[in-house]
Amino acid sequence: MTKEEKLQKYEDWLFRRSAYQMALAVIGIDKLTVAPPAGSAYRDSRTAYLAGELFSIQNDPEMISLLKEMKDDPSVDADVRRGMQLYYEEAMKTMCISKEEYVAARELANRSYDAWLKAKTEDDYSVFEPYLKQVIETQKKLYGYRTGDLSLYDRMLDDFEPGMTQEKYDRFFNALKERLVPLIRKVTEAQQIDDSALFQHYDIDAQKKFMDELLTYLCFDPSWGYQNETEHPFTSWTCENDCRTTTKYLENNVASAILSTVHEVGHATYEHDVDDRYDGMILSEGISSGMHESQSRLFENYLGRTEAFWQYNYPVLQKYFPDQLGGVTLGEFVRMLNVSRPSLIRTEADELTYPMHILIRYEIEKGLFNGTIPTEGLNETWKKMYKEYLGVDVPNDRDGILQDVHWSDGSFGYFPTYALGSAFSAQFTAKMRQDIDVDEALRSGRFDACVSWLKEHIHQYGCRYNADEIMNMVCGEPFDVNYYIDYLEDKYTKLYGLQAEKETDR
Repeated sequence: MTKEEKLQKYEDWLFRRSAYQMALAVIGIDKLTVAPPAGSAYRDSRTAYLAGELFSIQNDPEMISLLKEMKDDPSVDADVRRGMQLYYEEAMKTMCISKEEYVAARELANRSYDAWLKAKTEDDYSVFEPYLKQVIETQKKLYGYRTGDLSLYDRMLDDFEPGMTQEKYDRFFNALKERLVPLIRKVTEAQQIDDSALFQHYDIDAQKKFMDELLTYLCFDPSWGYQNETEHPFTSWTCENDCRTTTKYLENNVASAILSTVHEVGHATYEHDVDDRYDGMILSEGISSGMHESQSRLFENYLGRTEAFWQYNYPVLQKYFPDQLGGVTLGEFVRMLNVSRPSLIRTEADELTYPMHILIRYEIEKGLFNGTIPTEGLNETWKKMYKEYLGVDVPNDRDGILQDVHWSDGSFGYFPTYALGSAFSAQFTAKMRQDIDVDEALRSGRFDACVSWLKEHIHQYGCRYNADEIMNMVCGEPFDVNYYIDYLEDKYTKLYGLQAEKETDR
């Protein structure tokens, strides 16, 4: 077989993979948004079958042999070679699993999601606990097939953020705890900001009309993007020109859907802006979770909570809610939007306390996989840790152990990337502000200026380069957690008038 014939075979293989991936993505989006629950068993079994067929394509021995042969061939285009290397690494992680076990795991994940949703609706962890236990045991078994020196949980962490281990995450979280825990304590003891105006009755239809205008401001074009609703907001995509986001509207919390939307549009924009040469390839679909979260958190927090952002958007919001916000100034609204207080729900948490929500989940995941924390009574363990880390009393399972969907499908190792991504984005934002006038772009309705900068420096590359390489390319230096901690200290010291205390302490 000639080199050209091999490359054509590779292209044909990519097309077949992408066709199954597209079908599974659309079915998955449908399941989490509008699909009738009574049809879940039928859909889930067929979805698992399709996933099994994709598994067979991905692990075709002939293709794996071709990848092994060509992935380091210097005569092959560098982008193609990088893709082949990533596909080969992916295959080495899954070829050790039988198709039957893989399909069974997918079926379990589907049933587990249904059980999680039922448990959350009924506020009863016991409905979900047997499924969670099965998912954990299945993950232990499947990850146990892999060879290498990494522990089971380290392998999971590496899947979501290549190169990350418990040792590295422990250092990361210890750095956060050292400086943020005292700051959280000072903010909690400071004079509190009255943000009650955000928690009045906000008509959901009016919220949706505002959201349409906000999506336009965010350059979320309906030609390639679509927003729906779901219990737990997420973003999915079939290709760069078909990106789906979701949000959740709350009648008594106007900021919830807004910040959720801005967050998810960050994910969608990243996918849309990857170089179109990579569409349907792993270079587009394989972006690490930490990098993805860096962009969603950058949109949500480093842009979406700023005064400049709301100089443009607040008059529009007031137009829809004159009774609730007519007497609230722009400055007061922005202060309310940035209030910090320990809370129950991760997705509603402020920037300062958010890493503690992630730390709790990280500590629990470590315990689940090193045998020190059982699934039985995990809802009570959760309550104890929220009290210890955040001083918060958890009143029920719905707002406690069942608030997040991630564990239902075995996504252990994902949660730490939320905090890591938040830290990445602090460093990216610092560089972006050096290069362009971010505030002027936001206040003048030129959000596209920020999007263009991100596309040029980060988005277009997909996972052509890893997170460390992107960080050095963009910022000219390695990742430094102090950008994140310094940002939070500066922001909340000023917001709560703690400057004198800060200077005294130092």
